[in-house]
Amino acid sequence: MDDQTYEDAYRGWRASLTTLLADPPRLARWQERRFQFAHRVGALLTEAHGDSPAVTGCALYGVFAAGAGLCYVGQTQEAGRRLRDLPVGESHHLANTVPPELWERVVVIRWPLLLPEAPSKEYALAEEMGPIVCGLALEHALQLATVPPLNSRRRRTSGDWQPRNLAQSRSRGAIHAQSVPGLIHLTLAAWTALSQVELRENSAVLDTGIGRVVSPTTLHQPPDV
Repeated sequence: MDDQTYEDAYRGWRASLTTLLADPPRLARWQERRFQFAHRVGALLTEAHGDSPAVTGCALYGVFAAGAGLCYVGQTQEAGRRLRDLPVGESHHLANTVPPELWERVVVIRWPLLLPEAPSKEYALAEEMGPIVCGLALEHALQLATVPPLNSRRRRTSGDWQPRNLAQSRSRGAIHAQSVPGLIHLTLAAWTALSQVELRENSAVLDTGIGRVVSPTTLHQPPDV
């Protein structure tokens, strides 16, 4: 896309929002529509689905958008709250940059369920590290393997962005990731499988036990499509 096409698209986006927010009733309708959609996505990410329980506790998650691909990877110890809020954006920046209406796929990994398959010494070490540090280690490893653009830069007080060198990070996650290579391998394998799995036609969610895939764009389709 050349600069002129990009600028035209940006102006078109602003013009569309100007129409949608043209008066107080339209503003209220816009607010209601956006929250309804975000609420539906949050429910699909967290609530029980079929025989699979609700998503709670520790989890890794990533958001894909059409064209851009994987945009963001994160982790949480409170999946029920964090994933429900993710599309709403009240305490997370992602939805401000990439609206949930454009999310093609969200992948969630319940990584504690992979621990029994990890080498015994790593299982014990992960217990010793605790869920916060272990979650950060897996998050770092996944970010390093996938390089999502929204994890690869940080905001600066000057108003611009600074690249992040994930490979040279000295964060807690980066330091402890070296201790659990087997668990990381299991996590990356589960992530790859869920990132590529095909959902059934018109299905917005698939839960494998280890993880869950949600397709927000499916919610835009008419019921009879």
